Amino acid sequence: MKSQSVKSSDAQTSRPNIIVVMTDDMGYADVGFNGSKDIITPEIDKLANGGTICTSAYVAHSFCGPSRAALLTGRYPHEFGSQFNLPANSEESVGEGIPLSEKFLSSVLQESGYRTGVIGKWHLGAVEGYEPKDRGFDDFYGFLGGGHNYFPEDYVTKYNQQKAAGNKHIWEYLTPLQRNGVEVEEDEYLTDELSDDAVRFVSDSSKNDKPFFLYLAYNAPHTPLEAKEDDMQKFDHIKDKARRTYAAMVYAVDRGVGELVAALKATNQYDNTLIVFLSDNGGRTDQGANNYPLKGVKGDTYEGGFRVPMFFHWPNKIPAGKKFDYPVTALDFYPTFASIANAKIPQDKQLDGKNILNDLVKGENPRKGEMIFAMRHRNGFSDVGVREDEWKATKAYNSPWKLYNINKDMGETTDLSKQNPEQLKSMVLGAQMWSKKHTEPRWFDPESLREIWKEKKMGEFINTFKISN
Repeated sequence: MKSQSVKSSDAQTSRPNIIVVMTDDMGYADVGFNGSKDIITPEIDKLANGGTICTSAYVAHSFCGPSRAALLTGRYPHEFGSQFNLPANSEESVGEGIPLSEKFLSSVLQESGYRTGVIGKWHLGAVEGYEPKDRGFDDFYGFLGGGHNYFPEDYVTKYNQQKAAGNKHIWEYLTPLQRNGVEVEEDEYLTDELSDDAVRFVSDSSKNDKPFFLYLAYNAPHTPLEAKEDDMQKFDHIKDKARRTYAAMVYAVDRGVGELVAALKATNQYDNTLIVFLSDNGGRTDQGANNYPLKGVKGDTYEGGFRVPMFFHWPNKIPAGKKFDYPVTALDFYPTFASIANAKIPQDKQLDGKNILNDLVKGENPRKGEMIFAMRHRNGFSDVGVREDEWKATKAYNSPWKLYNINKDMGETTDLSKQNPEQLKSMVLGAQMWSKKHTEPRWFDPESLREIWKEKKMGEFINTFKISN
């Protein structure tokens, strides 16, 4: 949709700070506020229970890079050729990032007078022109690629060994962290490093008259599964080693969130700060995650692939102790945050989400009769997910389209397409119309999909929207 300058009906004289805390590959049930029984997340839960928990929250893609691109552009990544992850060491193999024609949310907030910072994982372009400083961020600390090892005593040693051996193609998970383009050598566990820097950013920002926007993009609990021994000991009751390590990684994030909140309170910023928490996509159950009661995993168009834990916390503005069951999406962040910040969105900026603030506060459906989409390209075919009100239509792993009442059947167990053929037809048609806005991928991951894409004419979606009788 074409969007213009937006203003919140409840704008503050003093504009709020905005913090997005994003975890990486976290399962739907891996936080206490979403029902975790074996992983404790007391700090995250305090915020969630002091705000509004979104039980039907979605991201725009079921894996990392495209999901993040959608959050910061406000558009489905398929519409500007970013529907695949940037491959590892993309500075060598691709040489670009998210198209510069897409103005990031950070740029809009920066231009409206916000101090902007990103900490952690970027994965949106690792070359000059596409780095955080080029996309509206004043301050960056972290890594540009799609992931990183956690213990510096391990990754620094390996990096230095490879560099000394003359290897010019060192895996990005081992490369030094950087601060605003300058490599730094650190000695702390990665999650703690990122948390410490978030505290620093809040402290520095408190000395500034500007409100701030912080995008805190944790790497955890993304693989490799690496956790501190002290954190591991808290989960001795979990017998499966992968699950135990994963739990400890989530706990480290929780500790960091507690430190961030403490910093906000110490600098008198807490009451005037909106905090939104979410995962970038669903969890990998083969690597310790739990998406219960959802079906599917990271990468799927089943609910477990792109339905994520999420909450909004803003004292005296967002209702406390509430659950919001209507569908929302990370695509909504761009127009919602711009509204809250009284920021001007360019006249020609296309947005796929909407300002949900008033609906969130009132407990009303922000998109009755409107659809949310997901699409994941596989080896010669595409999976699709569509959510509309209480309905979910799913096409996955080259199987026929199915229809579920997702309010009653979160696990997508009972296909209702035969009983509701017109509902399914309408949703599939909606997805087909959406697909007409897609563009050719600018890169592929893995690269082998490039030839398959051409050979199978995947961009034409020949069989994707056919409904079997």
